[in-house]
Amino acid sequence: MEKKETVFTKILEGKIPGVILHKDDLVFAFMDSGQVNPGHILVATTKPYETIMDADEESASALMRLARRCAIAVEKAYKPDGVTLLQANRPAGWQTVPHIHIHVLPRYENDDAGLIWPRKEPGLDAMKKYAEKIIL
Repeated sequence: MEKKETVFTKILEGKIPGVILHKDDLVFAFMDSGQVNPGHILVATTKPYETIMDADEESASALMRLARRCAIAVEKAYKPDGVTLLQANRPAGWQTVPHIHIHVLPRYENDDAGLIWPRKEPGLDAMKKYAEKIIL
């Protein structure tokens, strides 16, 4: 894979400051510089894969394992009302940094963090047609 430099690789390599909580060969976790709530962590792959679809299975699995560990640690440390894990791909999918990552975000009632999700209910027949296009 071609080496791409992102803000996350710069943090990992110490080129810019960051607070790293964990680092191994596949993934690392660090404090988000834009804290929505105290304890907001980002978990990223050490290789700068752009999206979850680009990552290899081992890295993608390690990403979720570390995100889970971080969520447990955040819950223990901050006692939030809930925890949101958010992973976005490409700008249309809300990805702002082209390096795969998961936000681990402690949440509180009335914390003003929002997510617009315009729910549509197409019905069972339409969902069956949607599913026919998906090959796993």
